[in-house]
Amino acid sequence: MITLIVGRKGSGKTKKLIERANEAIEKSNGNVVVIEKGLKLTYDISHQARLIDSDAYGILGTDALCGFISGICAGNYDVTDIFVDSTLKIIGQDMKALVQLTEKLNTLSSLADTKITLLISADQSELPKEIDSFTEQI
Repeated sequence: MITLIVGRKGSGKTKKLIERANEAIEKSNGNVVVIEKGLKLTYDISHQARLIDSDAYGILGTDALCGFISGICAGNYDVTDIFVDSTLKIIGQDMKALVQLTEKLNTLSSLADTKITLLISADQSELPKEIDSFTEQI
């Protein structure tokens, strides 16, 4: 299952991610991974989660992010949840690329039995209709 948490900057998306990540940690029988751009969530997310700074691994673009997440799932069969903060800062503002990423990650999510949540800093009206079924407005 893939979920897109959508809202403009300052609308509370990161707060929602923190809540959901910490809830997932409490409920998970496996591992929870949080991918962030920069190290800003270190003190908000439980130490039991695996925090990954996308900048430290040079993750830029749709293919890099998708490949990185695929590698996490391939290397760790017990990852139950993956959260990605600042998705558009990592992949760029290309909405067609966002649709492709969403489709690929939705397939991966089913194959790996992993819940994937992406935070998208944009207004719902700016997003392509193809991803409406995955979005959750903040």
